[in-house]
Amino acid sequence: MKIYADTGRIILREIMPEDLAAMHELDSDPAVHRYLGGRPNKSLQETADNIAFIRQQYIDNGIGRWAIMDKYSNEFMGWGGLKFITTPINDHVNFYEVGYRLIRKYWGLGFATEAARASLKYAFEVLLLDTVYAMAHQENSASIRTLQKSGLEITGQFEYQGLPCYWFQIDRNSWQLKSLTEG
Repeated sequence: MKIYADTGRIILREIMPEDLAAMHELDSDPAVHRYLGGRPNKSLQETADNIAFIRQQYIDNGIGRWAIMDKYSNEFMGWGGLKFITTPINDHVNFYEVGYRLIRKYWGLGFATEAARASLKYAFEVLLLDTVYAMAHQENSASIRTLQKSGLEITGQFEYQGLPCYWFQIDRNSWQLKSLTEG
């Protein structure tokens, strides 16, 4: 099992088949899916298929979403990290997106921001990417704040799966400047 980041409170590691029960708790919650345009998972098999899909992304793209783990209790808190997007979204294709999703009891505690910042550090320092993108539903104020606190800026608006979304991006130079001023 590969660990990608270790921060003050969380560890970002590969999502494993053993994460099935906790991942299902996350992805079967309608509140988690409120701004996602999709639908909550209805079965453990659906969640197992999602885990298999993510693990295949590690093989195909060298990257995929990671488990967000409590550093001290080793509890699965959600997933986050980078994803290589190969289908067109907002006139972009073959790009890296940062994202996150947390079990409800971890909302509002700064874990999404911590995961997003660690993911961006990995993107720019390890993968040496030039730009990372993100998107958020226009009414999802918590996610918008998380992305902005992580250094991403809104660069446009678009519709995704029938939902009004903001498009965010950050480039390596902006990230380095932000890191210097905060560090």
